[in-house]
Amino acid sequence: MTTPQIRISEIIGGGYDEFWNCEKRYRVLKGGKASKKSTTTALNFIFRIMKYPGSNLLVVRRVMNTHRDSTFAQLLWAQSRLRVSHLWSNTVSPMEMCFLPTGQKILFRGFDDVLKLASATVSNGVLNFVWIEEAFEIESEADFDKLDLSAPRGQTPEGLFKQTTLTFNPWSAAHWLKKRFFDTAADDTATFSVNYRCNEFLDATDLAVFDRMANLNRRKYEVAGLGNWGISEGLVFENWQTAALDIPENERYMWKNFYGLDYGYSNDPTAFIAFKVNPVRREIYVFDEFCRKGMLNRDIAAEIIRRGYSKERIRADCAEPKSNEDLRRMGIGRICPSEKGSDSILHGIAEINEYRIFVHPACVNTARELASYVYAKKPTPGGQIMPEDRDNHLCDALRYAFCDVKFFKPQKEQKTVYAPYTSGISAGDMRA
Repeated sequence: MTTPQIRISEIIGGGYDEFWNCEKRYRVLKGGKASKKSTTTALNFIFRIMKYPGSNLLVVRRVMNTHRDSTFAQLLWAQSRLRVSHLWSNTVSPMEMCFLPTGQKILFRGFDDVLKLASATVSNGVLNFVWIEEAFEIESEADFDKLDLSAPRGQTPEGLFKQTTLTFNPWSAAHWLKKRFFDTAADDTATFSVNYRCNEFLDATDLAVFDRMANLNRRKYEVAGLGNWGISEGLVFENWQTAALDIPENERYMWKNFYGLDYGYSNDPTAFIAFKVNPVRREIYVFDEFCRKGMLNRDIAAEIIRRGYSKERIRADCAEPKSNEDLRRMGIGRICPSEKGSDSILHGIAEINEYRIFVHPACVNTARELASYVYAKKPTPGGQIMPEDRDNHLCDALRYAFCDVKFFKPQKEQKTVYAPYTSGISAGDMRA
């Protein structure tokens, strides 16, 4: 079958010529949302595998099960966009892609399975290309070094080269990626910064989203829009990182799960957060979330039930007693109102800031909020410096639920029991 002739430049668009042709050992690409970085990288690797016989690609993310809806889908799209899908075999179990004319492979791995990551091999050619998507999720430089020592691997024949490509959103300037690749100009490294302005495929409605972001949340716009490094100065929560914690069996008694819910609908999303707390080590581990606009109460209840939290104690915004009662009638029996008062926001933030926060890499909305939740530059009429009240819905849900942490006193072989919520609680108890 003859592959139809296409012009690569028309598919890619502008802004990526140097990135596309770069052959340095490390190719590091940071960028904002809608900057074409992931789609262009996917196109580049499908093109490269077909151009260089003997080359193979290892695609890595922090968590293996996030590949299917991200890198795997992007590479499938790239095959289709280049009109070469008929030349590829793609499977999800095991998750891999094979270029049929030569047997070259694209393998997918996660840092959550170190053994499979270290044992990734190919039978045809060499594993000379590595793509780390959402590299910001790799919380430590040591983890990157482990991968870097094992892949790319093997002697590359003439005409091939080894290269690791890292793509990510630069949410925090404190991340090791900045110091390692951007603060020093190493000869073996090429760095690139892109943003939505180089994406000529965006229409007027897409551009309006960024215009609104620039007006309402300049800090978020700098990172998500322009692709600049996030600034730690003024952040409400600074002591946090992405990580997938593995809690040993003998330490599980030290942890307890907590759940928070902040309501939204058209302008703001409904935000649900699930996290564990270890008051001994002063650690918080956010392990689940959902954050969506347009959710009716029945949608919220269905999602909580689907995730298996219907019997858990959930702290929800006390400003919505009708919604709380609706959820109880729909099977979420332990919904209870948040505690609010004149100083509840600052007090709750102060308590959370005594802890170190770990965010599972799959909880991308929580990570984005933590990276952009900042204090206002001007004090209130009463002289207080308050956080900016925008893009903070998961942070609010975290704060609602955190008020119950003070009741948790971990003891071996002793389970903390909460009294069931009853709707007879008085308005005064809600401290609205």
